[in-house]
Amino acid sequence: MSKANKKGKDAHDIIRAPVITEKSTLVSEYNQVIFKVARGASKADIKAAVEKLFNVKVKAVNTHVRKGKMKVFKGIRARLSDTKRAVVTLHEGHSIDVTTGL
Repeated sequence: MSKANKKGKDAHDIIRAPVITEKSTLVSEYNQVIFKVARGASKADIKAAVEKLFNVKVKAVNTHVRKGKMKVFKGIRARLSDTKRAVVTLHEGHSIDVTTGL
């Protein structure tokens, strides 16, 4: 367990939101789901949180940090914050419907 779980964070603090994009619907054919997760969450924390929240068996977790983009709004330049995403692969026979809420 990482420091994130030792500080009293539960599964809802680790898994922030599902990512619903064209790519995430394409990878759902391969029994994968994409989530936005907390920056300090490890792969083991993410796996435990998904198994606890959705009652499924997780096969693998891949993570990456998506760097924030530079945006301009009314002449003011700002940088969006970085986000961490997790691609969760489920065992055969398990599935998660992200269109329904928790």
